[in-house]
Amino acid sequence: MFLAPIRGLMLGMKIITDERCTGYARVGHPEKPRRIAATVARLHSQTDLLLNWVAPSQNVSDEIILRAHAPELIVRLEVPEDLDADTPFFENISGHARASVAASLDALKYARAGETVFSLMRPPGHHATRNKSMGFCYFNNAAIAVLEARATGAKRVAVFDFDVHHGNGTEDILLNQPGVEFFSVHQNFAFPSDTGAENAGHNCFNYPVFPNAPRLMYRAKLAHALDDLRSYRPDLIAVSAGFDAYVNDPLADSLLLAEDFYWLGQSLRTLGVPFFSLLEGGYSEDMPELVLAYLKGVEGK
Repeated sequence: MFLAPIRGLMLGMKIITDERCTGYARVGHPEKPRRIAATVARLHSQTDLLLNWVAPSQNVSDEIILRAHAPELIVRLEVPEDLDADTPFFENISGHARASVAASLDALKYARAGETVFSLMRPPGHHATRNKSMGFCYFNNAAIAVLEARATGAKRVAVFDFDVHHGNGTEDILLNQPGVEFFSVHQNFAFPSDTGAENAGHNCFNYPVFPNAPRLMYRAKLAHALDDLRSYRPDLIAVSAGFDAYVNDPLADSLLLAEDFYWLGQSLRTLGVPFFSLLEGGYSEDMPELVLAYLKGVEGK
């Protein structure tokens, strides 16, 4: 069972998920339903964290999506043809992508209310550009949520992206947007190979790490980005939480361990700024343990 009765009072971290997001798959594709189902099962079995399970609650209007994406992209998701070799068409993929966006908007709402929150949904979003769905991503959940935050009163919003792959879509959408800064720590020369090597515009800051860089070197880059994020003094942070910089992830060549994801959660917590986390990548069999480690860090457990 995906959603369980809330333990005790309405306290603890919000986990936003919906069993329907596991309802599409292609044989052999790494972005598979088990990423969510196995993580849900692991979070249900643990006893260290008090979790409040909720489903996405919003219907997402085209108006909100169009702040980030061109109208043609919305139309394209209804065409029954693969978008590219990595980004297949599935029946109702537009509906699945809208549900993932809805979860990001709910996460924004909960963070603004002072709650800790993690959106455990698929599809991910950070590779979707203004004009193109790509890299397993259809709509850009983080960028849509950030632009909604700006449109509804937030003055200084940051995106912190620790997925091992550069958040090229988020950068494309948020480039030079007022009141927004983007910080991405990622493996250099990984997908997408043509972005993320340098900073872009006046508000997009990239921290590339060479393949197979020593673990502590990767940690140092993450710490550098977090220091720069702190200096920006945002009043809200969207976190693109990818777990594919892990040593055993099949789609990258990085060496992080579960304890590093715990440290990331703990580091974000110590910033003292409201933030919400959205699942991006992570393709190893150990991903449920990595997510749990991160959430323990976020909660200070």
